[in-house]
Amino acid sequence: MTSDELLDLFRRSGALLEGHFRLTSGLHSPGYLQCALVLQHPQHAETLGRAIAERARDLRPTVVLSPALGGVVIGHEVGRALGVRAIFAERQDGELTLRRGFMLGETDRVLIVEDVLTTGGSTRETMQVATAAGGRVVGAAAIVDRSGGTTSFEVPFTALLKVDLPTHEPDRCPQCAQGLPVIKPGSRPVAT
Repeated sequence: MTSDELLDLFRRSGALLEGHFRLTSGLHSPGYLQCALVLQHPQHAETLGRAIAERARDLRPTVVLSPALGGVVIGHEVGRALGVRAIFAERQDGELTLRRGFMLGETDRVLIVEDVLTTGGSTRETMQVATAAGGRVVGAAAIVDRSGGTTSFEVPFTALLKVDLPTHEPDRCPQCAQGLPVIKPGSRPVAT
C-alpha cells in the first residue's frame, strides 16, 4: 500500500479530521488522524498489520507490545501477521505498565507498535515498560508518523505513512489566538 493509497483510505474512512485539536502530547494541531475509524474495519486492520509486519520481519520480534488504547488493534494485527504474541501496556495510577498477567522475559525481542506517532513520547514510555519487564526492544513501528522527521529512537523505526500536520504549543497556537474551541479526540488525558 502506497502513502497515497493509505491517505485515501483515511479520507474515505472519515479518519482525516480538520479542526482545532489538542493532542495527547498537549500540542495543538489543525489536523488529526483518527486511526480507530480505519481500524474498525477488520479488513483494513489486517492489511495495515501485514504491511507493518513485512517492514519489521527482519528484526525477528518474538512479541509485539503496544500502548493502550490506540495501539491495541494494530499491535494485535501485527502480532498475528508475524505469528507472535501481541500484548499491551495500559495506565494504572497514571503510569504505563504491564497488567492482566502480561509478562516479558530476557529472551523476548520486543517490537513496539503504535497507531500514530507525534512526539514519540508514548513509544519511549512503552519501550521503558518493555525494558523494565526484562524484554529487549528491537524496533518500533506506527501506522502514521506525524513527527515531521524530528523523532528518533535507539532502535529502527518504520511508519506506513508520514504526514506533515503542523503542531503548536498552546500559547503559540494560531487557532487559540482566533478563539476557536479545541477538541481532545484521543484516548488518554492530555499531558500537563
